[in-house]
Amino acid sequence: MNYILFDGPERNALLPFTFTRPVADIRIGILTIREKWEMRLGSTTTTITEEYLSEKFPMVEMEENVMINASFLPNSILAEMIKNLTSNQAIFKNEDIIAFFTHENQEEVDFDTYDIIQFDGDCLRVEHTWDIFAKNDTAIREDFELLTEDRKSQPIPKSVNTIAKENIFIEEGAKLEFVTLNASTGPIYIGKNAEIMEGSVIRGPFALCESGRVKLASKVYGATTVGPHSVIGGEVNNSVLFGYSNKGHDGFLGNSVLGEWCNIGADSNNSNLKNNYEEVRLWSYETESFAKTGLQFCGLMMGDHSKCGINTMFNTGTVVGVSANIFGAGFPRNFVPSFSWGGASGFTTYLTNKAFETAKKVMERRNVEFMEEDAKILEQVFEVTKKWRKE
Repeated sequence: MNYILFDGPERNALLPFTFTRPVADIRIGILTIREKWEMRLGSTTTTITEEYLSEKFPMVEMEENVMINASFLPNSILAEMIKNLTSNQAIFKNEDIIAFFTHENQEEVDFDTYDIIQFDGDCLRVEHTWDIFAKNDTAIREDFELLTEDRKSQPIPKSVNTIAKENIFIEEGAKLEFVTLNASTGPIYIGKNAEIMEGSVIRGPFALCESGRVKLASKVYGATTVGPHSVIGGEVNNSVLFGYSNKGHDGFLGNSVLGEWCNIGADSNNSNLKNNYEEVRLWSYETESFAKTGLQFCGLMMGDHSKCGINTMFNTGTVVGVSANIFGAGFPRNFVPSFSWGGASGFTTYLTNKAFETAKKVMERRNVEFMEEDAKILEQVFEVTKKWRKE
């Protein structure tokens, strides 16, 4: 069967992260949503997404296809139901579509003509940016079970101090010595060729993905995910780094999400709790206003390729778009549009030619090429976000 993951209406609520990727390629837990589905289904997937993203994330359509709403995270029961879908069947959870069967020549889908199957079980769903860190605890636990089932961990080095070592899994090539791992509060997964440097103290749930690094004497609270080739240091609490991003120095990052190719300068901090302990509001690209999150703790949402200089201070509930460069004294406002250059004293436009020069240099350091399709995506983001910048 050919499986296609589609964005759905949740895409706009997941900006700025979906400016540069489909919903399916958001990382939550240990794996991306796409990787979870592919492991559960035993099949590759393609994507229906925004037209400007489709060159990098194409769709492959066959005679028979199953479309899956990428905002839903799979479990074994849901994956089995989807594998068993046949012509003119659809799976709903209450009023929300999860998956449906289509034919290549089917121009319109009328669910009134479908056999509707209700999914009554529990499953995770990512509908808002803050869900990525707020639901990361459960997501790490589910991915840990999926990835480690019937497998044996590499041995834990003798110098490592552990609590509940049965909940620790180490992949081949990982390096760690003289660190403390407390997995009594949740599992700890250490990916292939990852490294945890001496003196670090980590409390689960925690995921360090392939080639990720935790620097000397770091303090990490769950539920935290450090994506592939990402680096953390200082103090990190309940945060997700998608991949290739750095928060490598002292300073606090809490209840936050960083996309790819982000860099947090030394001694930078974000607030994750308001002084008056009120509910945090977060910028919404859908309503172009600040929306209630229902959360008391909510920190920084930073889109791909954004950076901040040393000693940057972020207010509670700050949203930074794509390719922003923030520096200087004081608190920048809590919505920084994409391609902004500056800080608390004001912003100018970060022109694409300058942003692309930086992106190329940053990616070359990790042996990744900045492709023409990447430039096209960022050029489109520059255009669609122009209305929020003060030119």
